[in-house]
Amino acid sequence: MQFDDGSGDLPGSSHRGLVTRGDTTNLADILERVLDKGVVIAGDIVVSLVDVELLTIRLRLLIASVDKAREMGINWWEEDPWLSAAAGGDRRQGELDGRLERLERSVDRLVDAFETARARS
Repeated sequence: MQFDDGSGDLPGSSHRGLVTRGDTTNLADILERVLDKGVVIAGDIVVSLVDVELLTIRLRLLIASVDKAREMGINWWEEDPWLSAAAGGDRRQGELDGRLERLERSVDRLVDAFETARARS
């Protein structure tokens, strides 16, 4: 990509103020490159009042493909029970299903009691 250098002329161009694009890259190509190489974004946010640090937030963001993350030794999603059945996700789902069934039974009993009370009055 070439940009105007301020002189009004582009190198190798007789057109004044014209911006040309020599290489076309689509979003899929850019995304593939980013995921293949990986991108790390890091930053810290500090909240202070009268030189007293009240809050520090450390942000670390890694954007990479699963294969690239594994190459770097990152595989937390395989151990997370919320994301992986192999790590106990099925057990957790069973616990949630049981809680839902108990809640539904409780609601049914309350509705029955309400309807019985309304029918009596």
